[in-house]
Amino acid sequence: MTGRFDRRRVTSADVAREAKVSRATVSYVLNDSPHQKIPEDTRRRVREAAARLGYAPSAAARSLRRGRSDIVLGLLPDWPIEHVLGQLVQQLTNALAQHELTFLVHSAARPARPLREVWKALTPAAVLALDAFPEVEAGAMRAAGIEVVMAVHGPGAPLVAEEPIGAAQARYLGRVHRRLGYARPDLERLDVLARPRLDGVRKVCAELCLPEPDVRTVPVDPDGAVEAVRAWLAADPPVTGVCAFNDDVALVVLAALRSLGLRAPRDLAVIGVDDIRGAGLAQPPLTTIVRDTDAIARGLARRIVDTLDGAQVCTDPLEDSLRVQVRASA
Repeated sequence: MTGRFDRRRVTSADVAREAKVSRATVSYVLNDSPHQKIPEDTRRRVREAAARLGYAPSAAARSLRRGRSDIVLGLLPDWPIEHVLGQLVQQLTNALAQHELTFLVHSAARPARPLREVWKALTPAAVLALDAFPEVEAGAMRAAGIEVVMAVHGPGAPLVAEEPIGAAQARYLGRVHRRLGYARPDLERLDVLARPRLDGVRKVCAELCLPEPDVRTVPVDPDGAVEAVRAWLAADPPVTGVCAFNDDVALVVLAALRSLGLRAPRDLAVIGVDDIRGAGLAQPPLTTIVRDTDAIARGLARRIVDTLDGAQVCTDPLEDSLRVQVRASA
């Protein structure tokens, strides 16, 4: 019966006619309704008919049965969307799909549509923001019936802690280096991540009785990075190991060393964060901190689902297992 319904959406009535059963039977079978004594042969016939016709239950109907939308709106701040952030979005999409939730992403990069217009149009069950948004906005969402409003970072207790990343970098370098530097990005909007990572470096330096880290902003251009490297090497005592905000910043530091005729780790050890694809191809290959973004995605999805279900939810930061990918730069 191919092509009968090409010009309009296939409905449960079409599946019922194809399988020669009632619409109620189609609903019971495709929704796995409990306590319905439907013969296995009938169930198979309904599923085969639905597959032949390409039938997909409407999102509106599912929402009506559940009493809520199945959409989780993800809010991306105006950050560079690079490998790790893109990977996290994909993993969140997969993790939420396992709970029959649809993850839709909206970026705040200008000139984006105003946030309020977006959530009013979608009426999501939950909103998950990577960065904090104004409390007045969160209050308006809750008043409109959005059940879950969460921010991963920002003031208060974060869902994902960044401080352990800086601490892991400093512990690794602090085994052999007696003065550390910190290479922070030149994008102020990344401070919500850079500040706690630097705090982690500072705490470990204090634990190891090392001097306060020498903090330099490293722009993504050769001249600015060269200036930072020269300042670290000229410090008293000189910096011999640098914790970079992420791999992109670390790669710029390595490039600045090469342009000065210097080399890591002989002249300056460098450690990054994220293990981006180019980290292992750098000269020398970059030592970096690797985090389990898939576990973070699954943990965030679990918190959203538990909150939607009214279960008791732990408020501690998610477990974030970190490991050092050792290469030649440190």
